[in-house]
Amino acid sequence: MQITTSNYSVIEVVEMLARKELTVNREYQRGTGLWPDGPASYFIDTILEGYPFPKIYMYEYINRGDRRMRKEIVDGQQRITTIRRFFNNEFAIKGESKYAGMKFQDLADDDQLRFSSYTVSVDVIRNATRAEILQMFRRMNAYTLPLNEPEKRHSSYQGKFKWFVNDMADTLNEFFIEFGVFTQRQIVRMADAELISECVLSIERGIVSTSAADLTKLYRSYDETFQNAPNYYSILRSTFDFIIAELGDLRNTHMMKPYALHSLVTALIHAQFGIAQIEQEYGVHRPAQFVPNRAQAVNNLLALAQAHEAKETDGYLHRYVWGCEAAVNRSPRRYARTMSILRAIGAQVPDGEYANLF
Repeated sequence: MQITTSNYSVIEVVEMLARKELTVNREYQRGTGLWPDGPASYFIDTILEGYPFPKIYMYEYINRGDRRMRKEIVDGQQRITTIRRFFNNEFAIKGESKYAGMKFQDLADDDQLRFSSYTVSVDVIRNATRAEILQMFRRMNAYTLPLNEPEKRHSSYQGKFKWFVNDMADTLNEFFIEFGVFTQRQIVRMADAELISECVLSIERGIVSTSAADLTKLYRSYDETFQNAPNYYSILRSTFDFIIAELGDLRNTHMMKPYALHSLVTALIHAQFGIAQIEQEYGVHRPAQFVPNRAQAVNNLLALAQAHEAKETDGYLHRYVWGCEAAVNRSPRRYARTMSILRAIGAQVPDGEYANLF
């Protein structure tokens, strides 16, 4: 077996397909149907914006019939098929892309040129039997990390909610890194997607325990339609923008631990927009603003973060610290954190444990 790395432009790939010098062998990959509009549009936008995507694998062989060289796509079939479909004006880009509503023919000349000349990285397999190709992929997969729960959800669902989370994550990646919420490695493994999903559950259900099954159910329930997507996007974007603009002092503190940030976001959303479950079940009325006194809120939130970092289990903030200790996605711990934060930002909390916290 010999593997050679080659580069082809998009137009070269499309022309090879048209001449049938390159074909798709669907026996090598599962799930080789057409991508839905969401992932197809995101992929085309990736090319137009000049971002890379994983390499394609082709198998080169001599056709016994006419003794001419042929290539088969053995990995990357959906990507190549999507490229061909877009080039042939078979669908328009959808979603948040600046190219939304456009087919290839609608792009400006410079954009058409950039798409057509985009470099596709390809590993070409030569002098190999089909059994060897299958063995090659088995060996490659043997060194691949098992998918974690967020990755499983994103590989299983291709609908509206997945792409909402994806767009939201793209918007927030810089924040997550700069504020010390996640490492780049954690973002690659989709920890940010999980946090965003948890925030959506908070908007809908308030302070509840959640599990991997709950988040999977969320993806499933909004796979076909997600009518609240624009509203939820606006709520989350406004909340994170407020943190960036007004709560920068919390950068790289324990308030940016993902579970603490989740409670901060929940509290801020309730303060500004209202979460029905928090008002109805716990009697915490919506102040209708993120914080009435920014300086005081920052000081209080820093006190919570410092108590958390110092593990002050016997101090006056012990309930908040307890909420950060273990089982952090269970409702009692989330309640302790969220009520503490609501008081810290100036909301009136009837619960006596928290009413006079600050």
